[in-house]
Amino acid sequence: MDDLELKYLKSLAKQYPTIAAASTEIINLQSILNLPKGTEHFMTDIHGEYEQFNHILKNGSGSVRRKIDEEFGNTLSNKDKKSLATLIYYPEEKLDIVMRVMQQEDEEFIEDWFKITLHRLVQITKRVSSKYTRSKVRKALPEDFAYIIEELITEKAEIQDKEAYYNEIIHTIIRIGRAPEFIVALSNLIQRLVIDHLHIVGDIYDRGPGPHIIMDTLCQYHSVDVQWGNHDVVWMGAASGHLACIANVIRVAARYGNLDTLEEGYGINLIPLATFALDVYKDTDCEAFAIKYNTDYDTKDLSLDMKMHKAIAILQFKLEGQVIMRRPEFKMQDRLLFEHIDYENKTLVIDGVSYPMKDVDFPTVNRDRPYELTPEEEQVMERLRQAFVKCEKLQKHVRFLFSKGGLYKVYNSNLLYHGCVPMDEEGNFNKVNVYGEEYSGKELYDVLEHYARKGYYSHNPQEKLKGQDIIWYIWTGPNSPVFGKDKMATFERYFVTDKELHKETKNAYYRLLDSEMVVNRILQEFGLDETRSHIVNGHVPVERKKGETPVKCGGKLLVIDGGFSKAYQDKTGIAGYTLVVNSYGMRLVAHEPFESTESAILNESDIFSDSFILETTVRRQKIADTETGAELREIIHQLEELLQAYRDGILIEKG
Repeated sequence: MDDLELKYLKSLAKQYPTIAAASTEIINLQSILNLPKGTEHFMTDIHGEYEQFNHILKNGSGSVRRKIDEEFGNTLSNKDKKSLATLIYYPEEKLDIVMRVMQQEDEEFIEDWFKITLHRLVQITKRVSSKYTRSKVRKALPEDFAYIIEELITEKAEIQDKEAYYNEIIHTIIRIGRAPEFIVALSNLIQRLVIDHLHIVGDIYDRGPGPHIIMDTLCQYHSVDVQWGNHDVVWMGAASGHLACIANVIRVAARYGNLDTLEEGYGINLIPLATFALDVYKDTDCEAFAIKYNTDYDTKDLSLDMKMHKAIAILQFKLEGQVIMRRPEFKMQDRLLFEHIDYENKTLVIDGVSYPMKDVDFPTVNRDRPYELTPEEEQVMERLRQAFVKCEKLQKHVRFLFSKGGLYKVYNSNLLYHGCVPMDEEGNFNKVNVYGEEYSGKELYDVLEHYARKGYYSHNPQEKLKGQDIIWYIWTGPNSPVFGKDKMATFERYFVTDKELHKETKNAYYRLLDSEMVVNRILQEFGLDETRSHIVNGHVPVERKKGETPVKCGGKLLVIDGGFSKAYQDKTGIAGYTLVVNSYGMRLVAHEPFESTESAILNESDIFSDSFILETTVRRQKIADTETGAELREIIHQLEELLQAYRDGILIEKG
């Protein structure tokens, strides 16, 4: 035994100071290996649709209702099942309604309702907790009721009259006035146990009104990881203080009528931009900067928001031009479009071809130095930068994304990433120049993520700027794994009437999704066995209404962007997918649009979800078959080494 190993065993001995303690833990961990693997849920491209997202978490993508059906079968009416499900999803809100109605009833009726409801909730809790160890369930129990819940859901072989024992516990809970709190505790526990681990495969931010609410939920979630999407990355860059990323974030929020997310959700002061826009763009044509607003938008702000929209768009194009000129290795010079404007003829001249422009009224653009900010613009951007970097809530959310996320993840034989692996038409990985070195495949992901972390955390100004510029490149670069197109044609969509220039060509990856050779090459590149592994992908909405399928390459690759964002639902025909992977196999759940939380509570309406099985296992998967199982086996091995050290007299028991 070498010195390093002995030092580690001495450290382990502090936690397990006796043969008995080490032996007990080995037995415990060995038994855990034989439990069914936990249920994983995969969701992607949520785009700020917080009500639908939260509801799907609460109903476990339909799992709660399935558990109710399994437990009660035909012994409960469909109406009672709906009521029980709604109570589990929204216990506080539903109890308020029930209690108001029952105030007109006598005390005995209320007691009976509590008794029946508590018994039903206990039965569901027993069912959803049955696949976990007592230790794991115990850790999930709410502190106030931990002992009582454990008593109710654990069989007591030594008690002869079990029914009387359990009934007395419930009767006492009701008698002392704690039934409402106990119902809330059980409902939250059921929600907690139906999803063992949550994967978010990118794009929490933009378009919808509540990304900050989603992030609050994720920050408190019991087990989650996030694969960064391009819309997440640009917010991360903005939080780092990168001006081009800040301009992009504000422009997208303005375009979709979501400036409230910045101002109210994060408390970011946009008054400097509003004041600047009202002054500089007061007599300017802003027709090209219409707002794509929904029914919640207050149209009294429309004129101001259009001016702010134009002001921040011009700032974005200038700031991006500065990055492109600063980083020629990004090979994005084709995006320097201000210098190709013919102001007299109101055209954009590309490769000798003139394209009519809708708008050339740019009061802050110096035609000789088009990417230079005016002193007023510099002042506005500096004040916005300060607002972003000093926003405590945004910084908390972005640190969470860095700590729980990355550009990809390998988990239980699944490779998760948001966009694509950049490649050519033959399926060869593109080589990308990153500050003088060429990278492709997995190495490209790793180096981009490395620089992104520098862009947020580094205290060295030069290294920080290099990292920040890479974050911006990940958002919009032609060889970015999470963007996956030859260009982001934002400038052309605003200003050029010819829609040919609006086209954004997807990377060859998206034309090769059904090629087994290509998919196997990707899996091998990330160290996975291609015979039993899958790729889980987001980013590009699956247009199911046109007959598109999320299942590619015979089930090896799954594109699970089904249109959470309302902006995409007309194209997809649904409102998002959830991929559910449990001990029995893989199931894809397609969700119908969610009306509202209010309707779900008052009308007991749920999301109708169409579920179909993708794959079933030959034998039920155990924790031993997962990455957690591999970690547990390593711990068992170390404990067995400790046990042997005790028995050989190398270490002495204590206690």
